[in-house]
Amino acid sequence: MSKILEGLKYSESHEWVKVEGGVAVVGVSDFAQKEMGDITYVDMPEVDDEVEAGEEFGALESVKASSELISPVSGTVVEVNSELEDTPEKVNEDAYGAWIIKVKMSDPSELDNLLDAAGYKALIKE
Repeated sequence: MSKILEGLKYSESHEWVKVEGGVAVVGVSDFAQKEMGDITYVDMPEVDDEVEAGEEFGALESVKASSELISPVSGTVVEVNSELEDTPEKVNEDAYGAWIIKVKMSDPSELDNLLDAAGYKALIKE
């Protein structure tokens, strides 16, 4: 069983969002990191880069696969988790603690397009 946290929003491409004021903290779900296996590299944008909901903003690489990261919201990257550059395995250890980027949202209503915990659980059929 994958861990799914209440109070977060989830995308169908397995990213999670925690809202802190007008900032979206974005990471990948526990389900996604399990599917990927041992993560060896996290490709992230730069601070001040613009991201668009539904568009690629980076990638995860593991020993068995590479997977695009799709932004669940639009806005400007205000912070990246630089810890992941040296220790990408933190995503495997704690998918919800190892956020990837923080985005100042340009359109918070996009959150309405995301799934809640129950909807995400139904999506992954666990």
